[in-house]
Order: sequence, then structure tokens, then C-alpha cells
Amino acid sequence: MNIMMLLEMAAGAFPDRPAFTDGSNGRSLTYAELFEGARYRAGSVKGSAASRLAKLDVSNLGTPLSLFASAWAGVPYVPLNYRLTDDEIQALLQRVTPAYLVTREDRVGSLGGLNDVSAVSTDHFVDTAAHPQPAEGEWSMDPEDVAVLLFTSGTTGVPKAAVLRHKHLVSYILSSVEFASAAEDDAALVCVPPYHIAGIAAILSSVYSGRHVVQLPNFSAEKWIELARNHRVTTAFVVPTMLARVVEALEGESNAGMPHLQSLSYGGGKMPLKVIEKAMQLFPDTDFSNAYGLTETSSTICVLGPEDHRVAAASGDEAVRRRLISVGQALPGVEIEIRDDEGRPLGAGVRGEIYVRGEQVSGEYEDRGSVTDNDGWFPTRDAGSMDGEGYLFLEGRADDVIVRGGENLSPGEIEDCLLLHDSVGDAAVVGIPDDQWGEGVAAAVVAAAGHEIDVDALRAHVNAHMRSSRVPQVIAVWPELPYNETGKLLRRVVKAELSGA
Repeated sequence: MNIMMLLEMAAGAFPDRPAFTDGSNGRSLTYAELFEGARYRAGSVKGSAASRLAKLDVSNLGTPLSLFASAWAGVPYVPLNYRLTDDEIQALLQRVTPAYLVTREDRVGSLGGLNDVSAVSTDHFVDTAAHPQPAEGEWSMDPEDVAVLLFTSGTTGVPKAAVLRHKHLVSYILSSVEFASAAEDDAALVCVPPYHIAGIAAILSSVYSGRHVVQLPNFSAEKWIELARNHRVTTAFVVPTMLARVVEALEGESNAGMPHLQSLSYGGGKMPLKVIEKAMQLFPDTDFSNAYGLTETSSTICVLGPEDHRVAAASGDEAVRRRLISVGQALPGVEIEIRDDEGRPLGAGVRGEIYVRGEQVSGEYEDRGSVTDNDGWFPTRDAGSMDGEGYLFLEGRADDVIVRGGENLSPGEIEDCLLLHDSVGDAAVVGIPDDQWGEGVAAAVVAAAGHEIDVDALRAHVNAHMRSSRVPQVIAVWPELPYNETGKLLRRVVKAELSGA
């Protein structure tokens, strides 16, 4: 197994079909050009004696070339977060040397001066003339070879390097994508950062299906809408905050005007009910899917599919309608359990930690080894619950639980209640120090478009729907909540701010 096998099949089936287009400049690669490009760039990587290929730049043609060149050269691909500070980037680079680094022109000098770092600009890397020597021979087919080292966000400490072997990535693609299933005029709009597992999964799944990928290096709702319309995009993936901004940008329109957009997937965070309901109205011809996965699981493990969306949206049963804010059911070949603090499986509707196992699950970190148990179960550190039909509901991180007077409170449950109020467009709930109860409940809320928030009315709303212990003692109205670029709420930032309120 090697991810190069996926590209080889695509290049053999439709060599002249467009593979990738940089949405910022219009430059494109066909599948034949991508395959040959990987071979020649693999030669440059091998010639550098590097043991890793690192990329530090926005999504562009250098991204798929880097991913497949590293696979052909037999070295791990290491996409780095270009939004980190210089010190943080250097610290990560020092952990993956000797490295062949592809980065922006203005960073080549400083980063190329580090020990055991051979740096080239993205333009140089993309330039065919810069790679005169192709890689000799075939690529390794050892399924245990490391394909990707992906650093976690490091929100709670030093980033960990998640290890994804070729067997994990190929297993995920073969189980979730049909080869050559894309029509010749299909196009995918990819706007997630290249250092996110969703960005890597988008490349591999699009290549295996034979789909044309249009890259959006820096997301804005207006540019997303423009590219989607101009390229007649048929499928796209966004994080919930991106979809919320697209919906806001289409405010006043009854229809998004994209009948060509056949499918729109979202994931990476919790989706507010009002946002997905409005999106389904604006995109009436589009199939929606909610995908949940982790870096350590080679992307998606759970999906709320198009039919699930339609059934839930049309249902008068509150339990069925609530599934619109779930992440759906486990993919074939994937098992999911909810467990308590002692590792014991919990029943339907009970909050606990999400555990997962399956062939695509790595659960391995460089220098730490595997953290799966003896039966192959990986503890995600995400909290959630499942209903009786196996629909999974995310409820933040397992350690986000608020302990008030010995009672465990779920921030996600309180957030859902707040979001039911017409005046609330977004909400984040955290625990804050409390002398009497140990922890108290605090909320930061954002007003929905055209509304103002009455804090007392909001407290009364929560009290009417939940037990009084869940009513936030502090409610702050903010213009927006802090999210990272992949749509994850920066709960620690909210907690730090509200703890001083």
C-alpha cells in the first residue's frame, strides 16, 4: 500500500483531466502532470538526503506535489501551520530534520539557515525545470511506511506529531470512495488548510475519484461564492464557521444560485441548528453531509448523510429533528463507543468519552507510540453521547465538563439550549471559579443578525428548559467568538476572559 497507488490509477484512467487548479492565480495541473511532477520532485527530495518533506505555505499546486513526491521518495510528508510564530515553526522543524522544506520565498533564507533544513520556495518547487533528475525505480509498497506526520493543534500543550501510515490513509480511501466515480465536469472547492487532516483527505479522495480540485488558499465567504459559481463547483467541504459566513454573505437572497453544487460537506466543529437549517433553504438542490473525524483516525469516522438531513429537517418528532446537530452514524468498518471515566461502555443518551476503532485508526504519535488499548480502541478525548439508533452527538472535549457542587454539567448541552433562543447566533459555555460551588457556569453569546440580546430573558429561557443549576451566572455578549482557522472553538480563550468577569 502507498498513496502513490491512488494517483497512479487516476493518471492511468484520465491523464488529461484537470487535477488541481490554484484559485488565486488559475494555474492548473492535469493528472498526468501531477504524476510525472511527483516523480521528478521525489528525485530532488532523495538528492537532498532529507528524511522528511515539510511544507509551510498556503494551499497551492505545491501541496499535492509535496504529498505525492514524499510518498514516491519514501519519506513522511509534514505540513506545518503557517500561522504559528517563527519560534514555534522553528521548534517544529527541529523535530523533523533532516528536512526538505517547501515554503514562501520570504522564509527560505531564515528557515533554510537552520541546521539540517534544505529550504526551497514554493515557486521553485512547482517549477518543472528546477527538477532535472526523476526518482529511480518504484515507490515502496510497505503498508507500515509513514505517509504523513501531522502535528496536532497543541491547544493544551506542546503539539504532538500524529503518525499516519500508508495503510491507514489507503484503507480510509478504499472504504469511503469509489474509484473514478467523478464525472469529467465535477469540481471540488477545497478551502481547509493543508496542514489539517481534512485537507489531506480532500486531496486523496478527489484524486481517487478523478475529481478536479479548485484550491482556495485563504478563505473568505465572498471569494468562496465567486469560485463556486465561476468553476461550477459540484462538491465542497467547509467547517461550520465557514458555512455560517457563507450564509451571512447570502443574507437577503432566497437562493444561493448554485444549482450545480450537488454536495456540501461540513465538519471540524459543532454546527448550530439555525445555520444548517438556513443553509438547506439557500441550497435546496444540494445534498448536505456532516463528517466527524480526527487526525489520528485518518479523517472521517462518522457521517450524517443527505437523507439523514432531509428526514430530520422534515420531522415533527423532536428526537429525530435533533439529529440535524448530530454527526451521524459510524462508517462501515468503524466502531464507536461512549465510555465513562472507568472505561465502561455507557447507554444511549449518556454523556461520556468517545472511543473508536477500525483499520483506518492510527492512534499513534511519534516518540510516544500507540495510545490504543489492547483491543484497538482509541480514546478521542472528545465528549459525546449516542441515541438509540447510533447517532453521535458531540459535546466538546472530555475535560471541558463543568463540575458544579459535585454535579457534572455538559457545556454543549447548555450551548444547545442557548442557541434555541431566536436572539442568539453563537454561544460558548465554560466553567469559571466559584467559591461556593467550586465551578460556576459562564457563557459568551453572539447576537443573531438583526437581534439584540436581553441577558435576563436569556437566563429565563435556560431556566425554563433546563435545571436551574445550568443557568449561566455570567453571560457576556461578544461581537464574535474565537475560533481557529479549522473551525474549532478556542474554549480556553473564552474561559480565560470570562474567569475575570
